[in-house]
Amino acid sequence: MTPAIFGIAGPSLTADERAFFTEADPVGYILFGRNCQSRAQLRALTDELRAIHGRDRLFIGIDQEGGRVARMKPPEWSAFPPGAVFDRLYQIAPASAIEAARLNAHALALELGEVGITVDFHPPLDLPQPGAHDIIGDRALGHEPMQAAALGRAILDGFARAGVLGCIKHMPGHGRSVVDTHKEMPTVTASEEELAHDLAPFIRLNHAVLGMTGHLLFTAWDAERPSTLSPIVIEQIIRGRIGFDGLLLTDDIDMEALKGTIPERAERAIAAGCDVVLNCWARIDDMIGIAQRCGTMTAPGTARLDRALAAMGDVPESFDHGELIAKRDALLAIAGQAA
Repeated sequence: MTPAIFGIAGPSLTADERAFFTEADPVGYILFGRNCQSRAQLRALTDELRAIHGRDRLFIGIDQEGGRVARMKPPEWSAFPPGAVFDRLYQIAPASAIEAARLNAHALALELGEVGITVDFHPPLDLPQPGAHDIIGDRALGHEPMQAAALGRAILDGFARAGVLGCIKHMPGHGRSVVDTHKEMPTVTASEEELAHDLAPFIRLNHAVLGMTGHLLFTAWDAERPSTLSPIVIEQIIRGRIGFDGLLLTDDIDMEALKGTIPERAERAIAAGCDVVLNCWARIDDMIGIAQRCGTMTAPGTARLDRALAAMGDVPESFDHGELIAKRDALLAIAGQAA
């Protein structure tokens, strides 16, 4: 099995993609707006991916956080609120905010499961700092570790009720980035003491079965390499201090925060200790290069993947999506806001 999650170019597989995926047997796939036209079309795509692999439990992921990060859009699918909505409610009524986040995640995951999606790359546990870039912004679940962890746990729980896995991100923390990692690499000069604040919500949710790195360079830990490519950060900070032993994915390896060819970046990430490379842009030459350079999954990575797949549940045969949304909205109204 190739230790990679690959993107798909369009709403259905090309002949080249089908042949390559059959041969490479990647860990899974990530979907974007270009892949999501209608419920019937998307279900047909995910069914075809399962047919290639011959198994029902397949890693098929998407970034569907709500707000500005949503690949499945209205009117075909529901609009969901960003993390800041739950943050504001938490300031007034913490228990209500936690329940609203759980209900919201449950409803969102039901829409994912209906079209065969098994993983949502959500929640972000990043704690924004003053002066940081807006790349996290209103996606954040709060500025305080206990709050972000409580809301993050509620989101993971809501997903699980619909058989979908969540993914905590972006370890060891993206809240101090002053630039957009899609465009350049941030250098974080915060001290060890300051960074302990950023690690706290990840430590509280270190039992999660899926996690994702961020492409930031932390001078306190490794002044030469960003987290995704740093054995020091992965082994000593993510695996060690955070205590995360779930399947560790890179953030999108195509981001301009990283240098070198895409296959070179992927190889360095796996060598550094990441279990799986996330490659989003569906360029067939890059995908072939990743498969050639990265070989097969490590034994520890395979064991972590097996645990993640085992945690996937079945999509409920019947559900009242509208009731979940109504209950969520009643709670959000406490803070005088709507989804």
